Amino acid sequence: MSIICQTGVFRMVINNAFSAIKFRIFINSLVNQSIEQLKMRILKNFSLVILVLGYLLAGINHFVHPDGYIRIIPSYIPAPVALNYLAGFFEIAFSLLMIRPKTRKVASWGIILMLSAFLPVHISMLINAPLQIGSLMVTPTIAWVRLFLQPVLMLWAWWHRK
Repeated sequence: MSIICQTGVFRMVINNAFSAIKFRIFINSLVNQSIEQLKMRILKNFSLVILVLGYLLAGINHFVHPDGYIRIIPSYIPAPVALNYLAGFFEIAFSLLMIRPKTRKVASWGIILMLSAFLPVHISMLINAPLQIGSLMVTPTIAWVRLFLQPVLMLWAWWHRK
């Protein structure tokens, strides 16, 4: 009889120990998940601030220093001056729309479409490199980097669509 009681007690201790371990693992996973979610939220918010400031400053730059932008618009595209100011306007507008969560999805897709529209400019820069734009010398390497940066910027905007 004492062996059965001891076995029952032993089972109860083992079951409680496993339950405690499972509970501790569950709590740790919640805490770690919360910490990971917090880290991701901080990273995403920081990334969003950089994205908004980047497009805002780039858009303003279209109005402050239009000659550099107008110079890189391919000759087969009409109205380069108007397109430069239009690009600047949309960069500013999309950056401001990225601030509010309700308009972020539209702004994100707008940035992606805008970056797609800029691809002919980047391809033209690659074809015409090396070229001087203001004080910047665009070498073939820089032109390639700028071209390959476009999909990265598109993914960055897409990441912030929600």
